[in-house]
Amino acid sequence: MAFPPSASSSLLRAASSYSRTRFFHSSFRNLSPTTPSLVNHQRSLASASVRSFRCSVPRWSHRLDWSSPLSLRAQIRAVSPVIERFERKFATMAAEHPFKAVLTSLPKPGGGEFGKFYSLPALNDPRIDKLPYSIRILLESAVRNCDNFQVKKEDVEKIIDWENTSPKQVEIPFKPARVLLQDFTGVPAVVDLACMRDAMHKLGSDTSKINPLVPVDLVIDHSVQVDVTRSENAVQANMELEFQRNKERFSFLKWGSTAFHNMLVVPPGSGIVHQVNLEYLGRVVFNTNGMLYPDSVVGTDSHTTMIDGLGVAGWGVGGIEAEAAMLGQPMSMVLPGVVGFKLSGKLRNGVTATDLVLTVTQMLRKHGVVGKFVEFYGDGMGELSLADRATIANMSPEYGATMGFFPVDHVTLQYLKLTGRSDETVALIESYLRANKMFVDYNEPQQERVYSSYLELNLAEVEPCISGPKRPHDRVPLREMKSDWNSCLNNKVGFKGFAVPKEVQDKVAKFSFHGQPAELRHGSVVIAAITSCTNTSNPSVMLGAGLVAKKACELGLQVKPWIKTSLAPGSGVVTKYLLQSGLQEYLNKQGFHIVGYGCTTCIGNSGELDESVAAAISENDIIASAVLSGNRNFEGRVHALTRANYLASPPLVVAYALAGTVDIDFDKEPIGTGKDGRSIYFKDIWPSTEEIAEAVQSSVLPDMFKSTYEAITKGNPMWNQLTVPASTMYSWDPNSTYIHEPPYFKNMTMEPPGAHGVKDAYCLLNFGDSITTDHISPAGSIHKDSPAAKYLLERGVERKDFNSYGSRRGNDEVMARGTFANIRLVNKLLNGEVGPKTIHVPTGEKLYVFDAAMRYKDAGYDTIVLAGAEYGSGSSRDWAAKGPMLLGVKAVIAKSFERIHRSNLVGMGIIPLCFKAGEDADTLGLTGQERYTIDLPSKITDIRPGQDVTVTTDNGKSFTCTVRFDTEVELAYFNNGGILPYVIRNLIKQ
Repeated sequence: MAFPPSASSSLLRAASSYSRTRFFHSSFRNLSPTTPSLVNHQRSLASASVRSFRCSVPRWSHRLDWSSPLSLRAQIRAVSPVIERFERKFATMAAEHPFKAVLTSLPKPGGGEFGKFYSLPALNDPRIDKLPYSIRILLESAVRNCDNFQVKKEDVEKIIDWENTSPKQVEIPFKPARVLLQDFTGVPAVVDLACMRDAMHKLGSDTSKINPLVPVDLVIDHSVQVDVTRSENAVQANMELEFQRNKERFSFLKWGSTAFHNMLVVPPGSGIVHQVNLEYLGRVVFNTNGMLYPDSVVGTDSHTTMIDGLGVAGWGVGGIEAEAAMLGQPMSMVLPGVVGFKLSGKLRNGVTATDLVLTVTQMLRKHGVVGKFVEFYGDGMGELSLADRATIANMSPEYGATMGFFPVDHVTLQYLKLTGRSDETVALIESYLRANKMFVDYNEPQQERVYSSYLELNLAEVEPCISGPKRPHDRVPLREMKSDWNSCLNNKVGFKGFAVPKEVQDKVAKFSFHGQPAELRHGSVVIAAITSCTNTSNPSVMLGAGLVAKKACELGLQVKPWIKTSLAPGSGVVTKYLLQSGLQEYLNKQGFHIVGYGCTTCIGNSGELDESVAAAISENDIIASAVLSGNRNFEGRVHALTRANYLASPPLVVAYALAGTVDIDFDKEPIGTGKDGRSIYFKDIWPSTEEIAEAVQSSVLPDMFKSTYEAITKGNPMWNQLTVPASTMYSWDPNSTYIHEPPYFKNMTMEPPGAHGVKDAYCLLNFGDSITTDHISPAGSIHKDSPAAKYLLERGVERKDFNSYGSRRGNDEVMARGTFANIRLVNKLLNGEVGPKTIHVPTGEKLYVFDAAMRYKDAGYDTIVLAGAEYGSGSSRDWAAKGPMLLGVKAVIAKSFERIHRSNLVGMGIIPLCFKAGEDADTLGLTGQERYTIDLPSKITDIRPGQDVTVTTDNGKSFTCTVRFDTEVELAYFNNGGILPYVIRNLIKQ
């Protein structure tokens, strides 16, 4: 990418906005008041910045082209008159940096220095020694970025005094080092950035102010669908279909990678974003312009937490929050409590990391960790590989925590070397973290740390298990699976029930599959998928799956041909070690051919079932099962026809595929009949821990990581052939059904709209507990009779080309129609009927949610949503907030909210309110047929975070709710009509 002339103005803005870009910011802080010339100092710094920045980021990473004929020094010289205007301001700030005294040199063992860092030990505060390691990362960031403007000395004190301040829900600012995106969330982010440039243009301001100011990595991994399986050509065939469906949005993303600086787009077919982050993108420690600091990342996918296993602080945020972070806004967060989770002992033979994580998930869900960090420690840590830790960290959203953090220790350093990080890089990481008291050495006496609460697990107590049939934290020990399944058939409809009458529980649906006789029963497996970031980064379970397949082949067992089997590795490294071990051959023989590199079945990209299988399920009302090695199994997510979905380790996925049903007791019943006619049991195909360890030791090699990531920039021919315009402003195509200009900034002015209550609003939907973002946000396939399907058909899109909601996230018209369109939605207004409809209260008509919302909107009526506990749990989806806003929802009143979703509602200008403890819609006698008025002060200055407000209805009921604006910054967002208008107005004022 050539360095455009406009880069000079970009650099100027970076320089003139003290805290918005780190390699200028850190240098200005270090100037003494007697510095003769800030400009000269800056010029020399700029050249040094180029050298160190090139060394401190991946060679292929999306930084500026430093080989451009126009040198950075020349660019800064060209804008020096304007820089001089800010010289006094910068010098003053640098001189007043409250913590300049703790800026310390980190020496190299052989002489010289690695760089400088802000030393926590140099603060000489005994409270720091007791802080959890995860909180120390927040503290270092606050100290380093302290400018008494965006980050104040008082914020540092709040973090140091964490033990006393965290229970009080205090607010702190946090600046992540980088932002991570995947394409489902990345497309709307780039759409919003493009739209913000248009808004800046209409308001007469500089459009290039809309530009990422921290490194942004976008990995295209959510678009591949499992159309072709059981074929050596499956990867190529699925990729060709992926490009046919997504060429328009891929071109848009490729345009974004050139139109916006500091943004890398990793092409399709490279791997799952979180595995690429773990194996390659994660720095652990940054070295930017000689300034050393911990890596930290926020991502628009909730499983960004996987990087916590590497000792990098990272978590998922809404796309709205991530966009603001890209644009230099500090993240406002409530200083979290930290649950200390002590691990002891060692996993028993045959127990996998997946079994462990499902156990941990259930324990933490029961303990209650929403909005908190979880930090793992104890003697058992040495028994967990880095991949095992990443597996546990990945599922933080499933147990509800912001992070599941594993501090860096010797195991981390070994993994960094395994994955191809240089010896010098690893030495720097260890030296820095030891010097700043962020490294755990279990060979040394441990300083006792203080935690908000404590849990403990002896690893020896973990047993094989799976989770389901509808939630990831509903763990079922393998030995109890058959009885649990039978209970689910009998139980009333719910998270653990299907209410199948006893007289039809043994029903057999016979059909013909490609000329072969076939049959399905309740519990029959029709999808068996090794997929998702959680497990595909873990060699022990991936090779374990290969060993199960090998043993089954040798004994003569075969997966039934009507089961849709698939293997979607998280990176090319997995393929290399499966081939090296010779186990891919056996996986292929069982139908687990590689189908693509990306997140497939776990996000609903499972593709269609064979028509004969689909007909057998539908015509006989069969409770069909999917078994997948993913992290999500909410209703309607995996496939519309699999009502029972179980999360399992990759080896168990193969085992259940071989059994063909989840209605089996593996201890007592045979999986099948072998080639010699004898019964084959689970124990006959299950590998020992030693067998798996031997396969990992001999097959997973450092060169595999190096060769995989050296080639990641080459993409593939289909990506390389995409041509995109060179303009920095996007030309919207009004006929596009993939990329559409959203209406967020329509008629926007520089004057904020201000605070507002809600008057005489109708209830659009009335929910119970555990409404997830999968219920709210458009996800999976587009149903043929839905409002979104009608929209597409009206625009000439054939049903076969509908693609998924995820692939159309760049079109607000499609996404608004898909909001609350989940086929398993339970809305109390429908009196027990399940589906994506509601009652239009004024007429009593039953309508699709979108149609009812538009009728309210056209008539000038606001709407609200009533909900129970844990509203918005699940993936961090910005469309779960954008969609309701476009439908005209002004407030959500719930018993409790998931952290990210509540924040996203505020970010889109929707008021989140909580019922008082012990109250909900039912106890208050609310039916949803009422009209609601929320008495919110009209002046933003009269609103305080967490204050009580009165809600009244048109039938005389009145009750008190808590307004869940949790920080002053969120109040500012609400006053501006949302976070993005707030950012635009602030940028224009600068």
